[in-house]
Amino acid sequence: MGTLKEDIRTQADWLVKAFEEEDCTLDYTIESFIGLDIFFQRYSKDGDLIAKGRLAKHFGPLMFAISSYIAITLLKNVPNSVLITNDKDPQSEINYSVKFPDGTICKPGLRLIKRFQNGLEDGLYPYGHTLTKDYLNAEFDTTFWNIEKEVQPFEPKPWWKFWK
Repeated sequence: MGTLKEDIRTQADWLVKAFEEEDCTLDYTIESFIGLDIFFQRYSKDGDLIAKGRLAKHFGPLMFAISSYIAITLLKNVPNSVLITNDKDPQSEINYSVKFPDGTICKPGLRLIKRFQNGLEDGLYPYGHTLTKDYLNAEFDTTFWNIEKEVQPFEPKPWWKFWK
């Protein structure tokens, strides 16, 4: 096992490959956070996991991988930003942060927990857009507002319907 910084980079790259199964392209753009919001909309509801959904199967490792992707995406999109970690912190996987050149500090792991608990009101895309808008001069992608009405929660098939 490497340092936390190495693990964050490794997990972000792993998540990009894993999300191909969700037909979701994670390309390290802030707009790709919409795909993460769709994932949470599909596999969680009201701060709870949907049983047998992809998020429920590997909750802890998946949350770390998603927060890692958020961190690396922010680093790639905001020049001169810095990843701050503390390998001695027993909760380092949620307490690490990204510091922007203007001094703004964000904690992707803690923000991701808020997204899970509160739903779209703490969406990842609006968060990422707000953090980076002064650096990227990008327009807000209004497709985010369609997630709630267009994405249905995952419904596992009953055991007796697996052959269909």
